[in-house]
Amino acid sequence: MVRKYKKIKFPSELRFDLTSKDWVVIATGRAKKPKIFKKERRVEIKIPKSKCPFCNIKTQEKPLLVYYQGKKIPLQQGIPKNWTTIVVPNKFPAFLPYPKWEKKIEGNLYQTMNAVGFCELVITRDHEKSLALLPIENIKEVIDSYKERYLTLMKKPFVNYVSIFHNHGAEAAASQPHPHSQIITTPLFDIDLRKALKNSQKHFQRNKKCVNCQMNNWERKVKKRIVFENRNFLAICPFASKAAFEVIISPKKHLSNFEKITEEEEEQLAEVFKVVLGKLYKALNNPPYNFYLKTAPCDGGNYPFYHWHFTVLPKTGIWAGFELGARMEISTITPEKAAAYLKKQ
Repeated sequence: MVRKYKKIKFPSELRFDLTSKDWVVIATGRAKKPKIFKKERRVEIKIPKSKCPFCNIKTQEKPLLVYYQGKKIPLQQGIPKNWTTIVVPNKFPAFLPYPKWEKKIEGNLYQTMNAVGFCELVITRDHEKSLALLPIENIKEVIDSYKERYLTLMKKPFVNYVSIFHNHGAEAAASQPHPHSQIITTPLFDIDLRKALKNSQKHFQRNKKCVNCQMNNWERKVKKRIVFENRNFLAICPFASKAAFEVIISPKKHLSNFEKITEEEEEQLAEVFKVVLGKLYKALNNPPYNFYLKTAPCDGGNYPFYHWHFTVLPKTGIWAGFELGARMEISTITPEKAAAYLKKQ
């Protein structure tokens, strides 16, 4: 006897992430209308300019890079009064430069290593204006800084990966309200990147195509999840979004290494960041967010199958027991609706 089941409309949907091989939950049953996200309360950290360590830049470590209105200033000239972007070593680093990478074993069981590396801050001058509110020229200075410091740091001993990220808002772990990005180098690279490299390589070997290029081509065909695009870059709310309003920014052509970006591509990337962050600012009322770079490691390996990109992840929810225990993220809006809402801004 064949049992007949009444067809029901499921309140949620599982979606498969092609690059991580993880599943995410799109919880349409508890979905929020896009405008609801705009009304969520924000935690604000306010520090007056007089007490801000980044406004009083001379209290920081000796600068590594200084820009003034698009021009790089020779370090021997000192810090100009109206500098616009500056890179300094972090005064409270998690990793420290050291001539040896030392490993220890405890009880033939536990393993430790000294945290060898570099920690730097990329600071924009305006105390109040986040990247979303800056002109494209200033955002390009930030990208210039990312690239230049990457090219310098990748040559240092024990640097196998350069992590570039930006925290905005208290909920996104920005301890200082003054806008700044961070650059941290490590001798290791994280498990998520290892998985992505492995999966990208397998896909490339099996299909003779880059998985990210295939996804980008599909997104440009169906046009359901595109937030913005220009000549060189595409910004989408990914099919398997880890959080509501997640945006991936990636080059349209296949590029493995961020540090090889051209001057024209830097200008185009600055435009995409300006548009995407501006749309999030308007759509979600200046939400807290993190963005971070994923690029091929600089460990001397060859990664032609990998496709570099930035992930912009607004803090639109809090991980609870299920997300932490099952390692399965839940998003409360479909990426299609999120992209459509952002495009209107």
